[in-house]
Amino acid sequence: MPLLTRFVLLQTSHAGNVGAVARAMKVMGFDDLVLVAPRWPDVLERSEAIERASGAGDVLAKARVVDTLEEALGGIDHVCATAMTPRDFGPPVLAPRAHFAQLVAAQAPRGVAFVFGSERFGLRNEDVYRCHACLSIPTSPTYGSLNIAAAVQLIAYDWREALGAYPVQPAAVQAQPADAVQVSAALRHWQEVLTAIGFLDPAVPKKLMPRMQQLLNRARPSPQDLHILRGIARAVQAHAGADKVKDGQAAAPLARR
Repeated sequence: MPLLTRFVLLQTSHAGNVGAVARAMKVMGFDDLVLVAPRWPDVLERSEAIERASGAGDVLAKARVVDTLEEALGGIDHVCATAMTPRDFGPPVLAPRAHFAQLVAAQAPRGVAFVFGSERFGLRNEDVYRCHACLSIPTSPTYGSLNIAAAVQLIAYDWREALGAYPVQPAAVQAQPADAVQVSAALRHWQEVLTAIGFLDPAVPKKLMPRMQQLLNRARPSPQDLHILRGIARAVQAHAGADKVKDGQAAAPLARR
């Protein structure tokens, strides 16, 4: 049976934050959202929530509004408060990532809920006392104030990492390196161009072309890379030819390496 994950917002003040929370949840693959006594009874239908959800309207549509925290925790057997203010009494204060690793390793809970307090006053003591752990997101000691959606995003990310992160999707297919024949053809082309512009003296070539060969071996260019570089070479060659016609003479050698 898959592990149930629920995000619970207590007495939320701003409808836009609810939409942003839905978006934060969805990008990490979670969709169980419960609101406890929000400021606006119609918060899930308000335009601010829908706009800030930005593609996570299905999470809003599935979300529930209840009157008490007890109602929100049905089916949950491990409850995590998220509170920055230390309490003298209550559950242990733990870093999210370390606690999540222990939970997953123990395979103990059937359902986990993350409880977030109001934007205006956070979690009440009595709500924290109902929880098994109090998660404290490591932040700067001089400024630890997080927007509720940002806090949800961080918790959702660490929890997803603990459960099994989504693989990183490459932005594009990695190009295969050009083969030896393509590289050799490019080198011959550049040798012609460098000779034409006077940079390479065929009579005293020294080690210029072998060095260029080694450069390409290290760079491992793709066929597309070579196509671009050969296009540049053609443009240089054409420009050099035009200058010769205009000046009526060949360009003097620039170097002999």
